This record gives sequence, structure tokens and C-alpha cells, in this order.
Amino acid sequence: MVVVESDLLPPDPAVVVIPLLVGYPAVPFLNPVIRHEGGEYVLATRLIAAVRRSGLRQVGSAEGQGDEITRAVDVLMGGV
Repeated sequence: MVVVESDLLPPDPAVVVIPLLVGYPAVPFLNPVIRHEGGEYVLATRLIAAVRRSGLRQVGSAEGQGDEITRAVDVLMGGV
């Protein structure tokens, strides 16, 4: 999962995430491929959700692909 919530927001027990899936059907701009430790994962943007922050642990960072992730959320919300 990729946390897509801004660090500027006040802390909350829940956090907004988008799952990373292998073999998920990718739509251009909506589902960018995220690379992590030699693997490729599809950002399943339509499955955006809020989960308990306490249930997550950090295993890496997708910060280098932040623009693609932001664009995917923009496509989901605005269709462009």
C-alpha cells in the first residue's frame, strides 16, 4: 500500500492509502507501475481507502514516483 495522504495534515488514527497489486489491469495514467526492490506493482487507484495507521509498517518509499501517483488520483477524481 502507498500512503497518499499529505504529511501536512494533523495526525489521525486513519490514513488514506492505495494498494499495490501484481497483475492488476492497468489503465494509462490511472494505474502507474511502482517499482520497489526489483519488483513491479500496479497502483490500484480505484481501490483507494482509509485504514488504521497502526496496521501499517514502512517497507520503502514511492516518493520518486510522487508525480505519477498524484496524477493517478487526479485522473480518478477528475477524469483528466
